[in-house]
Amino acid sequence: MWRGSSCILSLLVVMCVGASAARSAPEESLAAANGTCRSRVEPFGYGCEEHTVTTQDGYILSLQRITSGRSGESATGGGGKVPVLLQHGLMMDGMTWLMNSPNESLGYILADNGYDVWIANTRGTVYSLGHTSLSSSDPAYWNWSWDELASNDLSAMLQYAYDHSSQQKVHYVGHSLGTLIALAALSDQQQHVSMLRSAGLLSPIAFLNKVSSPLALAAADVFLAEALYWLGIDEFDPTGTAVHGLLTDICKLPGVNCYDLMSSFTGDNCCLDNSSVQTFLAHEPQASSTKNMVHLAQMIRRGIIAKYDYGDASDNIKYYGQATPPVYNVSAIPDDFPLFLSSGGKDSLSDVQDVRRLEQALKSHDSDTLTVQYLADYAHADFVLAGNAKERVYGPLMAFFRLQDK
Repeated sequence: MWRGSSCILSLLVVMCVGASAARSAPEESLAAANGTCRSRVEPFGYGCEEHTVTTQDGYILSLQRITSGRSGESATGGGGKVPVLLQHGLMMDGMTWLMNSPNESLGYILADNGYDVWIANTRGTVYSLGHTSLSSSDPAYWNWSWDELASNDLSAMLQYAYDHSSQQKVHYVGHSLGTLIALAALSDQQQHVSMLRSAGLLSPIAFLNKVSSPLALAAADVFLAEALYWLGIDEFDPTGTAVHGLLTDICKLPGVNCYDLMSSFTGDNCCLDNSSVQTFLAHEPQASSTKNMVHLAQMIRRGIIAKYDYGDASDNIKYYGQATPPVYNVSAIPDDFPLFLSSGGKDSLSDVQDVRRLEQALKSHDSDTLTVQYLADYAHADFVLAGNAKERVYGPLMAFFRLQDK
């Protein structure tokens, strides 16, 4: 097994176990029972609706629609509000956009600024465990990677938001893995462009071979990603006993600081406060598929953005009609499609070198449709949890939106 293959999984495991150890089970159970609208949106005075959409491969996904800000003006009353679809990252769910107070979280801020806000929850997360024929306890339920998140989940949720917003074009905002699936979808499925006004990519993930987390480097010798998959562990449950055992082993490695797991995982976040971190720990992490972890490990090992590699030429031919997985060509994204990229200098997952490589891949983009923001002191979690993200990230993002809305 290769060193790089274990790197991303080991990295993710440690952060997730740290979160699960601090999680308040009653709080998570209450949220799951009530849904995001009742537990996190309506108590602050916002209008909110729960929706579901079924993907072409049968997964039943949850969407929340914030229909009105605190002013009370409703998106469903024919007011013509511009829709925005918010897509979370790996082992997160739609709560990503609601972790802080209404004055600090992007979901609330967009609603208060007159947008029709749609919050996505991908397959495998607590609100999107349904399927038309499978149970989440079936191994087949977890037979997917981020390929399917790009081709099926994103497609279904975007189409749904578009259709239920009087077919108004939608702004998209993704964080972390939510940026990768957007880049893959936009490069591979041009029909998405016709439903989108723009895409805002926060802490963009495209190339991963320069991941700089010291924890990832320390954990590289664990060699777990493919092993879990080969052993038939199809669901990667970050709260499971196997993961706790792994944490114990990793914490024994020289140079690993298990007392500051978030910094070891995401980089040295500048601007988190205890309240937002506690909200995060109470709700996250969410489950993913082991196949998804292997796919991410393949990206680190090979330094390219490609579809899942089945490891055998005959299997790849079966699925793709060729011996090697097709590559996603982000340069194929139309040059006139508006993109907003915001990255941080302290980010250990969306490393500066990898982001620069993404920018190079987009160099043919029209200069007036590509906005690049660099925040030297921001790390991975700051983009969704920082107390000052409203001023530093969300304000510029909404200014970018307004340019596209003219």
